[in-house]
Amino acid sequence: MLVSTQHLLGQQPKLLLEAILSLSFGISPALVTPFLEGKVDVHRLAAHAKDCLARGCRTATLFGTTGEGPSVGAAERERVANEVVGLGIPAEKLVEGVIACSPEEAAYSTSQALRRGAHAVLLAPPFYFRPAPDDAVFDWYSAVFEAVGSDLRDVILYHIPGMTGVPLSHTVISRLKDRYRGAIRGVKDSAGDAEATFALIKAFPDLDILVGDETYLGRACAAGAAGSICGVANILPEAVIALAENGRDDPRIVELVQEIVRRPVIPMVKALVAHVRRDPVWAAARPPLPTLDEQTTARAVSLLEPFGNVTKAVA
Repeated sequence: MLVSTQHLLGQQPKLLLEAILSLSFGISPALVTPFLEGKVDVHRLAAHAKDCLARGCRTATLFGTTGEGPSVGAAERERVANEVVGLGIPAEKLVEGVIACSPEEAAYSTSQALRRGAHAVLLAPPFYFRPAPDDAVFDWYSAVFEAVGSDLRDVILYHIPGMTGVPLSHTVISRLKDRYRGAIRGVKDSAGDAEATFALIKAFPDLDILVGDETYLGRACAAGAAGSICGVANILPEAVIALAENGRDDPRIVELVQEIVRRPVIPMVKALVAHVRRDPVWAAARPPLPTLDEQTTARAVSLLEPFGNVTKAVA
């Protein structure tokens, strides 16, 4: 039987408090990546990360899906991560996304992040050749992990089948957890299926289950999820942190997310960041993603009004 918020609320308040205290990971914004004349603007990126951390986020995630990670090559990721650290973001406050098809590139980027001192690495499965059977997905991760070698630690497996086309089954997760004991930190579940997320929480109580969908983040944290890596934390970090800490969903967040997913998601999040930062540079997406105009994003912007004045310039 899946644990639900309703079940927890029907018990002693202590049980709900214990579930919320299981937020061992907390909230990490899936940082959008600012581009200026086609290149990553490291100063804007570092300033944004600092602001999110100052507002209560425990870490910040570079080059995930929302950060257009697949559009940023290994050499550029390495340079940007080093420069962000050089601008005052402690490496241990960064989760580094690795989204690559070749085991060589995935192992290189994972190794570099861990040696730099990253809090964790968010590692997606290969996404070009599909369907991929469980044995092959396991073998790909094994090739990456063996290449990383003794540095291997704090890997968050990235389940986002809507983008990769390669789901991470419970079988694959269990096999990797058993083979590489202590190295698998958790699973980021961005499939958008609440019941499947609750099943993950139940099946893997010793892993950090991170929720990518803010519409049910509160319920999931009440049920034992460890936190979230998500896009809305770029825009409303305090509201997202409240979801996790209170163990309750927020209908304002639900409506905002529903509007965001009606359009190309990453450009929509970038447009909202541009609005709250009062800086149009943030809205530019790297091709092949489109950059959205103000008319397209107007309703989403209006849905920020119930949260009060959230606009803020970042130097």
